[in-house]
Amino acid sequence: MANWSVYLIRTTTGQLYCGVTTDVARRFSEHQGTKKGAKYLRGKGPLTLAWAASVGEKRTAMQLEYQIKRLTKAQKESIVAQTLAWQDVMK
Repeated sequence: MANWSVYLIRTTTGQLYCGVTTDVARRFSEHQGTKKGAKYLRGKGPLTLAWAASVGEKRTAMQLEYQIKRLTKAQKESIVAQTLAWQDVMK
């Protein structure tokens, strides 16, 4: 069984992109310059991996991604700064 992670990538303009994967390093690499990367991130580099957390099951990762995408920019920045735990987002 794969261990799923949720991650936030920061663009040069400060925008945060949220995604899920079983391999954060591979997925981040794909976003930086392959056609497998998210269309949203194309041309917005250089990108930086702002935050990542291993959450376990795919279902949990997908639910967390959905919740993070609904947060405000300030709340997402709190996750990056680790002043807001991802577990608190799931409540």
